[in-house]
Amino acid sequence: MRFILAIDQGTTSTRAVLFDEEMTAVSTAQLEFTQHFPQAGWVEHDPEEIWSTTLQVCRTVMNENGATAQDLAGIGITNQRETTVVWDRETGEPIHNAIVWQDRRTATTCEALRKAGHEAEISHKTGLLLDPYFSGTKLKWILDTVPGSRARAARGELLFGTIDSFLIWRLTGGASHVTDATNAARTLLYDIREGQWSPEICELLDIPMQMLPEVKDCAADFGVTEMRVLGGEVPILGVAGDQQAATIGQACFQPGMMKSTYGTGCFALLNTGDTPVQSQNRMLTTIAYQLDGKPTYALEGSIFIAGAAVQWLRDGLGIIDHAAQSGELALQADPVQNVILVPAFTGLGAPYWKPDCQGAVFGLTRNSGPAEFARAALQSVAYQTRDLWEAMRADWEGDTHVTLRVDGGMTASDWAMQGLSDILGAAVDRPTMQETTVLGAAWLAGMRSGLYPDQAEFAETWALDRQFTPEMKTEDREAAYDAWKRAVAAVMQV
Repeated sequence: MRFILAIDQGTTSTRAVLFDEEMTAVSTAQLEFTQHFPQAGWVEHDPEEIWSTTLQVCRTVMNENGATAQDLAGIGITNQRETTVVWDRETGEPIHNAIVWQDRRTATTCEALRKAGHEAEISHKTGLLLDPYFSGTKLKWILDTVPGSRARAARGELLFGTIDSFLIWRLTGGASHVTDATNAARTLLYDIREGQWSPEICELLDIPMQMLPEVKDCAADFGVTEMRVLGGEVPILGVAGDQQAATIGQACFQPGMMKSTYGTGCFALLNTGDTPVQSQNRMLTTIAYQLDGKPTYALEGSIFIAGAAVQWLRDGLGIIDHAAQSGELALQADPVQNVILVPAFTGLGAPYWKPDCQGAVFGLTRNSGPAEFARAALQSVAYQTRDLWEAMRADWEGDTHVTLRVDGGMTASDWAMQGLSDILGAAVDRPTMQETTVLGAAWLAGMRSGLYPDQAEFAETWALDRQFTPEMKTEDREAAYDAWKRAVAAVMQV
């Protein structure tokens, strides 16, 4: 039996999944790690803890199946994107905690660059907007803040990477400093049209280019593991950022196919084919995947708070014990009340891009209680998804024919998915295989190794669990969405 080992290094936990020759997950191990909040709006991870949890979960799934390094055909990696690490080239020691994608500390830097007139050029080259979300200004902050780091970087002593690069560097014992095109495309430093790091942007941010990793296809030879890591040399053959890996796992290989993943945040990608579409509605233009040297592009919309709104019900308000209770509680809400939650806990993402605004609740009455808050939290995800849906369809050459496939933890709730279909006024397809992110990473590595089928045959394996279709009256849908838009406008004015 040959296996593929898939590593899913996420925002709150690290997971390893062992897949067999039939692309079936046979073993899973997962470990949470510490979230650090040094100041309001700052979010950090300890790279050493990420590395140690990665080692532990990989060894656990191998041991559970009696698998050795020789039994592994390859490793696939998917990771939280934009999270930024800088480490010493010789020792591998990070010089600062990883700055997480959610972190907002560089908002003033982004605003200064915008006021200086740089956003149009940066957006054209990278497909991104000037926002603290992306890696480039986080890297600049580390070099500006850690004493002596910029001089060390200029001398070639320091390396930069997103989490995939850091893990590959550690797995290969420092032999490979690489990334893939999807992660590179999220750094604010990569020209997605030219397929290379941008010297102009690096100069603007005062980032020495020798820090940057080599960029490869999503399915490529990224190096082999050091003997002591897993007990033998195993090739690393597939890498993609988490949202792109989910797009691959959902087999969204045709232009006009869209996937929306509901985790901590919500991330929607619309395949636009071999041509980058420059958004007129503040969507991002990005690389969906790159195979055989050819990038496939996508429009992306990012919602910062999706599942995190349910976590807030549990951890912040204490009105539920488990996330799964949110749908049950929402069912008990008073249908007459219209409580609206704008969950701008870490600012608003697409299409608003307001990093400094804060959350708010509207429509409270004396009778508002836990059930109304639960319904409002779940509905906020549907409303935010419609914001993205409307913007993407407007950008996509006016084409309203969009196939939406959903995945992630929240999609297990039939109530939430029905509500999403109602607010969108469109069908929502939920697959039988919910773990699309880690499946995407596994398929990339398995396809590269020859163990798994090619792209066309893989697409045929996608299977529908349930399709949700709208049940809400059009006038009710539009009235609810208008109320949401008024609530967002009020938050943005504060």
